[in-house]
Amino acid sequence: MRTEISKLHQRLGTTFIYVTHDQTEAMTMGTRIVVMKDGLIQQVATPQNLYDLPVNVFVAGFIGSPQMNFVDAKIEKRDDGTYVVVGEDEVKLPEGKAKKFNETGFTGEDVVLGIRPEDIHDEEIFISNSDCVMDAYVEVTEPLGAETYLYLSLAGAPFTARVNPRTTANPKDTIKIAFDATKIHLFDKETEKTIIN
Repeated sequence: MRTEISKLHQRLGTTFIYVTHDQTEAMTMGTRIVVMKDGLIQQVATPQNLYDLPVNVFVAGFIGSPQMNFVDAKIEKRDDGTYVVVGEDEVKLPEGKAKKFNETGFTGEDVVLGIRPEDIHDEEIFISNSDCVMDAYVEVTEPLGAETYLYLSLAGAPFTARVNPRTTANPKDTIKIAFDATKIHLFDKETEKTIIN
C-alpha cells in the first residue's frame, strides 16, 4: 500500500498530508515529517534529518527500528579531552564532537547517551580501532539472516546491537563491543533536549 500511495503521489505531483502512527510509513513515504507528542510538535524535518539529528529523546527513540539505545551517563572534562562515563566504562568524545559539546555551554554533568543499534559493533576490526570499547552481557541473540540482533546488558541498561550475521556471540557470554563514537548522541538528562548529535 505504501508503494501504491507513493506512486500516486509521484504521478499527481501534488502535496499530500498523510497522518500515521507508523514511523516506517512516515520515513518511507514522507519528504517532510512532523513528529508530534501529546498534540505538540516535537520536530519538523526530512526523514534523514529526523534520524541523524533528533532534537530530543522522544524523537531519537521514536525514529528508527530497533530504536536508539539510551543510558544515563556523566560528563568529565579532562586535560586530554571530554569523556562520557557509563558505569565502569568511559567513552572519549572524538575531537569534533568534543568541540561541538564544549561550544554548547552545557554546564551539567548528568546526560543521557544515545547510540543506534547499527553503531554498536562486536567485530575485532572495530574493537581494535576504537576508543569506545566496553564489556556487555549477551542476554539474547536473534539471527535474522542478513543481520543479527544482540540484546545486551550494559551498565545495567538494556541495549540492542545490529551486527554482522557471522557474529560468534551467544547468550550468557560477556563480550567486547565498540561504539562508533562519531555517532554518539548526548541529551540533557533534565530537559531531554539534544546537547549534541
